[in-house]
Amino acid sequence: MESLTTRLRGRLDAAVEALTAAPVTAEGGTFGVRCGEDALVTLAPDRSGTVTDIEQAHCTCLLAPRCLHRAAVLGACPIAVTEPARPVVIAPSVLSGPGTAAEPAVAGQPAEPDCSAGPDRIAGADRSLEQDRGAEPVRPTDGIRPPQQVSPTEPNLLAGPGPEPTRAPADAPTGPSTAQIRAASGLWTAAAAVLSAGTAGTGAVLQAELLRAAHTARLTGLHRAEAAALSVVRCLRTARDPYSPGRLAELVAALRELLLVAHLLKAGAPEPALIGAVRRNHRPDGSLRLYGVCREPVIGADDLGGVVTHLIDDDGRWYTLRDVQPGGPARARRAGTALVAIRSFLSDHFRVSRGGLIISGATVSPEGRLLAERGVRATFAAGRPWSQAAPAAVFARPLAESAAVRFPASLVGDPGGAGDHEGTGDPESAGYARPLIGCDVEIAAADGEDLLVHELPCGGDAFADGRPTPGPPFRLAPAHSHPVLAHTANFRRLGARPGLRIRVLGRLDPDRVTTLRALAVGPAPGTEATLRLPDDWRGRADLGYDVLLSDHFPPDIPSPSPPFPSPDFSSCAAPSADSPLWRVRRLVELAVTGGRRIAAESTRGNDHDGHAAVLRRSGLVTGSDLITALGAVAGRRSLDVFGRHSGADPDEYATQWLATAVYLAAAEANLRHGTWPGQEPAGTDTTSGGS
Repeated sequence: MESLTTRLRGRLDAAVEALTAAPVTAEGGTFGVRCGEDALVTLAPDRSGTVTDIEQAHCTCLLAPRCLHRAAVLGACPIAVTEPARPVVIAPSVLSGPGTAAEPAVAGQPAEPDCSAGPDRIAGADRSLEQDRGAEPVRPTDGIRPPQQVSPTEPNLLAGPGPEPTRAPADAPTGPSTAQIRAASGLWTAAAAVLSAGTAGTGAVLQAELLRAAHTARLTGLHRAEAAALSVVRCLRTARDPYSPGRLAELVAALRELLLVAHLLKAGAPEPALIGAVRRNHRPDGSLRLYGVCREPVIGADDLGGVVTHLIDDDGRWYTLRDVQPGGPARARRAGTALVAIRSFLSDHFRVSRGGLIISGATVSPEGRLLAERGVRATFAAGRPWSQAAPAAVFARPLAESAAVRFPASLVGDPGGAGDHEGTGDPESAGYARPLIGCDVEIAAADGEDLLVHELPCGGDAFADGRPTPGPPFRLAPAHSHPVLAHTANFRRLGARPGLRIRVLGRLDPDRVTTLRALAVGPAPGTEATLRLPDDWRGRADLGYDVLLSDHFPPDIPSPSPPFPSPDFSSCAAPSADSPLWRVRRLVELAVTGGRRIAAESTRGNDHDGHAAVLRRSGLVTGSDLITALGAVAGRRSLDVFGRHSGADPDEYATQWLATAVYLAAAEANLRHGTWPGQEPAGTDTTSGGS
């Protein structure tokens, strides 16, 4: 981008958009893009499918290499995901300035490429070959520092003992290095410019500045900040693509994560979670003995469809077998019984989900996905029902405790809470899939496509003395509502039988309070008023694939328990759709999409004052003050000595937006956590007026 003139930079966005329909030719490992009669851009990616050097991109026009064509083609290519792997030495002038010793950093080897651009997009950097990666997991680093200097003189052994030098504890957290603080400041500046411009104004130039800052962060070892910056760029490209569905909430979460991490790092915060860990595949010690749990249909963006089979080991760690490819909902339906291959092992997803696997030499991705790389050998093994060993432990925790783990109060130590982008979190949990939530419930009634249920006591011993006392109510929702899947039909049959007691496995919905997205069901232990499934189903039914029939239900079902066991639960389980926090979210999202100018315009009417008054009357005093301050900062312009507008301070605006976004995320997480029965809100400003 630096080689382009100001005139060419102004035409860059239009040139990138014009390439969306440009044909791509592949020949001998190179890819050619025709940009005009006399302009052919050729990309020569390496074995991993990535372009990392300027010599890998050539253009035949007369202005090359300072031409618009090459910059537009590179700007249209999807971003490759990179993982630091080996140490390199960086020149002092690059990071530390003149006169400073060079500091070691880590350079990357490519990992899985990003496929968010779709199969029809330019694929110069999207083709990847599987690489053999290191077997040992990498621990997070506390920062990058110059090598310790050793004195050339020997100690005087005849001298008397002196005072013991003061040493810091080995596990004491240390702040980021000077190079890391400088890299974090660059990330903050680039992200603040993106926020001020908004989605519509963030073109290829601002994206390139953010990518440059992300590259510098990677060289200094700021893995979490780099991942957040790359996620912001991908979300921006998706939001600007008219043919891709917009995911505004994901963009807001990614931008909040980037600004929060950069702000704390440039302030010298010693929290190790801000540095993050290197995400790479790992090989567990010994063989893996896995037990199938359930199958989950997947219908994603860009017409993706498939299935994910969830497995668990004896220690309660989760793994997945993923088969997702273009094909949409139709492929998601067929994939439930499709073949699955792990090197020489061949079976199908239904058999694996009911049985188990013994895998030697397993290679596991950072998300817990089992990979079919060289040296992996798999053998089919017997499975276990949900009532035995490791699967039974999934149903031993109350839903309130699971909600406390899923919706933590801290945004610093939980990068995954910022969205589904590449977070680098706790290394102890890296390499394993996110666990599913299980519980025993009694169906109370149907509510549209959802079910209103009561949580039953954990374990089957509660049924020994007769009818157990059901717990507070909550909501079961289907994981997918597409008609080609069996979720809706199964929920309709379950809702027609109030009083039925079942065992449910699913995941908590982060966007709906007291809601569990059900993936599979099974018979509840210790009671006759439960499901009666065929023997070959092994005591479970995948709601997306297995169709429940009348023969699978008991003939006599007792009447359901009262809707609310006590008056206290009615207010706890009431829906929070009328929460006034949507007024805060509206301004936060509007600032991201429209930029600073639109945010300032939206706060100049009477509606903004009304929103602030409603928040204050509702007890959300901090939220009212934050949106008022954000509107004031967005419209603030400083004047020079001649009385002319000298522009706005992007740092002040970004800081105020970050404060509002962090407050919104914490308040919504506390609301989701507090609305689960048995949990109390963790101190929002609804009573104290502070956050």
